[in-house]
Amino acid sequence: MEGVIDEETRYEAVRSRDARFDGEFFFAVETTGIYCRPSCPAVTPKRQNVRYYTTAAAAQTSGYRACRRCRPDAVPGSAEWNVRADVVGRAMRMIGDGVVDREGVPGLAVRLGYSARQVQRQLTAELGAGPVALARAQRAHTARVLLQTTDLPITEIAFAAGFASVRQFNDTIKAVYALTPTALRAAAPRRGAARATPAAGIPLRLAHRGPYQAAAVFDLLAAEAVHGIEEVTGERAARTYRRTLRLPYGTGIVAVEEARSTAAAGGEGGGRGGAGGAAGPGAVHRGGWLDARLHLTDLRDLTTAVQRLRRLFDLDADPYAVDERLGGHPRLAPLVAARPGLRSPGAADPEEFAVRALVGRTGAERLVERYGKALDAACGRLTHLFPAPAELAVERGPLGALATALADGALRLDAGADRDDAEAALRALPGLDAKTAALIRMRALGDPDVAPPGEPEPILDAWRPWRSYALRHLRADRDPTARRAPSCGSGAAGSGSAPR
Repeated sequence: MEGVIDEETRYEAVRSRDARFDGEFFFAVETTGIYCRPSCPAVTPKRQNVRYYTTAAAAQTSGYRACRRCRPDAVPGSAEWNVRADVVGRAMRMIGDGVVDREGVPGLAVRLGYSARQVQRQLTAELGAGPVALARAQRAHTARVLLQTTDLPITEIAFAAGFASVRQFNDTIKAVYALTPTALRAAAPRRGAARATPAAGIPLRLAHRGPYQAAAVFDLLAAEAVHGIEEVTGERAARTYRRTLRLPYGTGIVAVEEARSTAAAGGEGGGRGGAGGAAGPGAVHRGGWLDARLHLTDLRDLTTAVQRLRRLFDLDADPYAVDERLGGHPRLAPLVAARPGLRSPGAADPEEFAVRALVGRTGAERLVERYGKALDAACGRLTHLFPAPAELAVERGPLGALATALADGALRLDAGADRDDAEAALRALPGLDAKTAALIRMRALGDPDVAPPGEPEPILDAWRPWRSYALRHLRADRDPTARRAPSCGSGAAGSGSAPR
């Protein structure tokens, strides 16, 4: 699936309902005025009636409404935005993190180092939609999640989703879903339980495409967990990862379940997708999701919190492209066969991860005890937020230098940061070596193609652009405690060290 997808391949994906392409592109049907994900279970439209779009926003801008059957807004995001380091890729990551909602297009442009007109032109030329339309599509999805999973008043949902007015909210929901907000809420699938209240948290299904090695991700999170802000509980294959979050408008606590899903991919807010077909007759490629629950002090943080979880769990990856490239190399072929869909986890808070990479787990726990802000009400063993860089700038030595650079903006690790610039700034800091800088680039910035120096086995250029995943395979192969666990959606059944 690497490279440009031609129209013939796209139509074949639609014809065979291939879930591998969900989120990579969308198709719209001129005769119905509806756009769908490739795996939509509806009758395949005639080729001459189909139009293709890179984003849901582009389809909406062209006047199409979302399919109520396949819920195209609930698919995993395109892996392309995590791979690309150009302005379009960076812009998409920042829009996903809510920058346009918080700072507008001018704020996005400043962060990218371009004029607002240049950003508008580049996004529209390549994606068929500008930053406002892309953010609007995201707001509509957030609103649907809140409408269909909570009993919040509709007016409150409008502003929580990022809309400037109730009228704008109503018009957008009608345009995207062809339903009023009240009707969209009434159409929510019932699962035998009452909808959530803010006190009970927001239930989410964090969709992914293809196989997902949940055990490896939860093993890593358990090994790195910092007391007070994180914990992993339960038995293997049924664990729960919980942590506190510092967010733009408030704070949050999230719980994510390891237990693998048994159905095809749904999406955030409980969406249900159709069964995923495959490019070849008879083959089946299914996705899945991780069940999660979010407790937020300010619902405006929902979109940002979800995107940060998606990066932490690497849910927008394309495991087919990764496994095809790495599985073709003799050294990695048996490792890929043993762990299809192995992910390269990111970070829920990039600045926090940078500090943890420098000081290690034990050092991070000392920082939480000394500088961490206590929660208003402890939630089990979760008692604090990790200290912000400004609170750590009083420290001396490498930690103080790193915290100061983060606090004053000399070092940026946000979703749209330029990865080369960030690594150069990291390596210029005293006491921060090349291996730590590479680790921060891989995890905090979500770069899928990092080869840290000093590994026991060289990371080869032949494994580009997925060297971060190759590193995960090599480390799993060296780890005597790693097990070959079934992967989510495939149909198959702590230490004091720094993050890895």
